[in-house]
Amino acid sequence: MKKKTADYSHLKPEQPIGIFDSGVGGLTVAKEIKRLLPNENLIYFGDTKHLPYGDKSKEAIIEYSTKITDFLLKNSCKAIVIACNTATANALKEVQHLVSGAVPIIDVINPVAEKVAYEIHNNIGVIATKATVSSGLYKKSIRKHNKFIKVDELATPLLVPAIEEGFKNHPITHAIIYNYLSNHRLKNIETLILGCTHYPLLIEEIKQYYGNRVRVIDSPNIVASQLKMIMDKHHLLNTNNPNPNYHFYLSDITKNFEKISKKFFGKAIDLELKVL
Repeated sequence: MKKKTADYSHLKPEQPIGIFDSGVGGLTVAKEIKRLLPNENLIYFGDTKHLPYGDKSKEAIIEYSTKITDFLLKNSCKAIVIACNTATANALKEVQHLVSGAVPIIDVINPVAEKVAYEIHNNIGVIATKATVSSGLYKKSIRKHNKFIKVDELATPLLVPAIEEGFKNHPITHAIIYNYLSNHRLKNIETLILGCTHYPLLIEEIKQYYGNRVRVIDSPNIVASQLKMIMDKHHLLNTNNPNPNYHFYLSDITKNFEKISKKFFGKAIDLELKVL
């Protein structure tokens, strides 16, 4: 049976792209989208009230994710980026069902898994939240494309709270990173996937631990590239918008989010409290 081609003819290039995450982590994806698609209007929802998602139940993650998706749809987003590995691992099917093909959905696991499976042929490690590791989605997705790759996953739950508390380049974070990366499960890896969009905020510290022994995958760039390809394919790229609008909604406004979002997007950002 031939796969039905998605029809997005009702969408317009000037509509915004919706992005959501549990907190600041999705900003690493939003920053790459801004870099690759500089004319796009963006709406970002950070569910800071409920972070971290990694220690929540699957049912709670589905509830949060579908409510945010519904909000983004009501704000006329032409595409939705699930910029959260935990939400992707636990609520992707439910989000897809809610959207029902109305707009493209880009997640942060499948594009990375596919690229890694075809380009890398050695032992791969994945560090992620408890909920993402429990789902086993990275291993399943990678081995769907290449069944010969060995994938070892490790839950690293302390990293997200440390990042959200602003402990970047801090002795506490250095100790946590050393403790996790020295785990025996990651002993023989040659490639490491940062399976949480928060973790690229620590990428330099992680690379410093490994030196040049392990390749660290830049997931936000892969996800943003996938989005660009889909927007281009369906003629939805906004090419004539020199002053794009970036609107940030948070379920709880935090100092760390304000600090990081301003660093990534400059001073001209609009932060708005929105409890769904």
